Amino acid sequence: MNKVTILLVEDSPDDVELAMRALRKQNLLNDVIHVEDGVEALDFMYGRGRFQGRDLNEQPKLILLDLKLPRLDGLEVLATLKADGGLRHIPIVMLTSSREDPDIKQAYKLGANSYIVKPVDFEQFLAAVSDIGYYWMLINQPAK
Repeated sequence: MNKVTILLVEDSPDDVELAMRALRKQNLLNDVIHVEDGVEALDFMYGRGRFQGRDLNEQPKLILLDLKLPRLDGLEVLATLKADGGLRHIPIVMLTSSREDPDIKQAYKLGANSYIVKPVDFEQFLAAVSDIGYYWMLINQPAK
């Protein structure tokens, strides 16, 4: 498998398509793996289930994580990954439709690096995801 740079955890097909289009604008599309729920996200990160046998030394440089997911929600995924000493350095950006203050506070309490509310407008959504990808993948200097 090619080196993964972004893990997109999103259950809405429309939002996945928009995110992929935005990342394509930044030439980041070839470096994205998409999973649809929290269980699949953890399976990917820990090499379980359909991801068994993948090279765990090739972890994403960025995780875009929806809050409201089937099977295991985004906050539970966030808590699990930020509690893991080997993974907590990976930036996790919550990309969600929730503007609820308790959700925002809890995400930051659990270690989210950023909390972005998905714009409803198509062009604004594309711009937001494009800017997120640009910043976290090209400008930000991650821990090694």
